[in-house]
Amino acid sequence: VYAGSNNGIYRSGDSGSNWVKLDSPMDGLNIWSIAIDPTDSDTVFAGTSPGLVFRTQDGGKRWKDLSVPINQECAIGSTRVTALLVDPVDDGTVMAGVEIDGVYRSRNGGDSWTHVDSGITNPDIHGMAISLGEQKTVLVSTPQEIFASQDDGETFQSLAMTSSFPMPYCRWIAVKADDPEVLFAANGDAAIGNTGTIQRSTDGGKTWDTRPLPVEPNSPLWNFATHAANPDLILANSVYGELYRSADGGENWDKIKKEFTEVRALAWVPN
Repeated sequence: VYAGSNNGIYRSGDSGSNWVKLDSPMDGLNIWSIAIDPTDSDTVFAGTSPGLVFRTQDGGKRWKDLSVPINQECAIGSTRVTALLVDPVDDGTVMAGVEIDGVYRSRNGGDSWTHVDSGITNPDIHGMAISLGEQKTVLVSTPQEIFASQDDGETFQSLAMTSSFPMPYCRWIAVKADDPEVLFAANGDAAIGNTGTIQRSTDGGKTWDTRPLPVEPNSPLWNFATHAANPDLILANSVYGELYRSADGGENWDKIKKEFTEVRALAWVPN
């Protein structure tokens, strides 16, 4: 398990019980995203703010700046690599989503990169996911819209989220581990807001419904955690520390009693 921080990257070899800080050129940087190659767990990508992407191919011993041509400054200050994807079908394809500089793609495992966000009307990228349905679909969430690509990012189309979501601010997008048609979106009333919702689609994003929560969230919903070991167990968090859990694939949700401060990332690890 890898974890990013505001001062470098950590690794655990015992499912999170113990952690070791890795020597890397990311010391002093904010790490916003991490992706592990599904075919080679020694190959790991990490995205930072300012907007840089690093890669290790030996399990974290050595890291390389991949020189992605990301703008380093944007309207909010430094850009952030908020999402990284390694294609589970073609591990040579890696994608990076940047807040605020669009989507970048590599076809050779990260050695070279191209800016690919034709059709995305807002370069403020929050989340990314891949749905392996009848046709592979790359999904990208932005503040007011979700976009989908079925040509590996060459072109994107809007899912018309703004007309169906009760709250406009979208943070993260996730795909149910055993059903590529079931999508989840983490939403809120604003970037620094007072409440949030969980949206679910069972038809690949054509239609959405709001899933009832037992208490109103204290801030926008921020992230999801899913795993193929138990596809019906799904976790979600609000940015200000509330955790929600579904044991039936997102149909019903409970609030976990334990609360935290800020939560920016979420994962669950099988025993």
